[in-house]
Amino acid sequence: LFKYCFYAIQQPHMALPWYIFTFLHLFIFVNSLPPPYTAECLVENGQPLYRNASAPTFTVDLNVAAEKRWSQIANNYKFEIAELTEAVRNLTRPVLNGKFTIFIQKFFGKWIAKLPHPYREEIIGIAQIVNVPVGEMVLYNVFYEVFSLCTSIVAEDANGNMYAARNLDFGMLLGWDSINHDWTMTEILRKLVINIDWKRDGKLLYKSAGFAGFIGVLTAVKPGKFTISINERFSKNGGFIGILEWILKIEQAKWVTWLTREVMENADHFQEAVFSLSVVHLMAPVYFIVSGSETGEGAVITRSREEALDVRNLDKNRADLWYLLQTNYDPWETPSPLDDRRTPGRQCMDKLGKENVSFDGLYAVLSSKPVLNKMTVFTSLMQATSGALDTQIQKCNNPCWPI
Repeated sequence: LFKYCFYAIQQPHMALPWYIFTFLHLFIFVNSLPPPYTAECLVENGQPLYRNASAPTFTVDLNVAAEKRWSQIANNYKFEIAELTEAVRNLTRPVLNGKFTIFIQKFFGKWIAKLPHPYREEIIGIAQIVNVPVGEMVLYNVFYEVFSLCTSIVAEDANGNMYAARNLDFGMLLGWDSINHDWTMTEILRKLVINIDWKRDGKLLYKSAGFAGFIGVLTAVKPGKFTISINERFSKNGGFIGILEWILKIEQAKWVTWLTREVMENADHFQEAVFSLSVVHLMAPVYFIVSGSETGEGAVITRSREEALDVRNLDKNRADLWYLLQTNYDPWETPSPLDDRRTPGRQCMDKLGKENVSFDGLYAVLSSKPVLNKMTVFTSLMQATSGALDTQIQKCNNPCWPI
């Protein structure tokens, strides 16, 4: 661990969360580490994993008034959403004897007026049904801009069919349950995982996977068109800076998960989606992982807040580029030894091979430790051509590392 701490301090590109992350290991993990184990690849088992924790599906009708369109979901999950906001309250209550919690409620409550339509009205509508302060619902939605870790894959099978898959990992630094050996927020979020069918004029626009009460889009498929997933990207000029500048009106940037929602609604094909995600100024740096419905349509866009720094594409002329696997590190950077999901993930994909790319195969890769870890909330499997979306709630059983 001390060796890893020394490594982290030496890396100029590593942002403040990673410094905190490093020393957090020394503080809590020493007393709650699982027994040592090595990386695994469930592809080697040769048997498909049984997927038996499917997320329920709800409909959001964009023709319904913004403050009413989330009513069914909010009513169905009012207690779980309230539990999550209470957990956030408990995490912040020790700060300044609870005054920080009061500040959050008042500050974000006033901030709601700055949010654009229809997102402002949607958040207010959910808060009224769940009976929690509006400021806490704003904070709930903001969290995903700065606290999620993920692994996303886009792959082409031997017949040229495109697939996409992702693990959504969430909960780092947000409370460690030393009894259940799990992240507090991650435990609660598993109860909130849902799929959404987004409709307008009675027609399906796209499907997404996310959380009840969260109005942005992190993972989505537009049938016959393309898929998108979002991975957080750490940078010194990161999401906290973007939010601060937005509050101070220094820069009018797009919220990442709301931009994704707009692209899913408006873009008509893979190339248009890639372009739209590459040029807009963002609140936070991010990786966009995009797949299309045609052979070779797969890309990973590395974004700063201002521009696309890199776009990697599948390449039929290179034997190693039939898939792209993205975690939370720039492709040209070496992952931290604290959190190297890229290396075992790639090794497992190489063992899978093009001939075995399928929902079963990709699920096996994403269910292999440490790609699967204590922060993993769900796995989504997508195919643009068919419009299929399969979301499975995940839980990493011990022995399993916190990241």
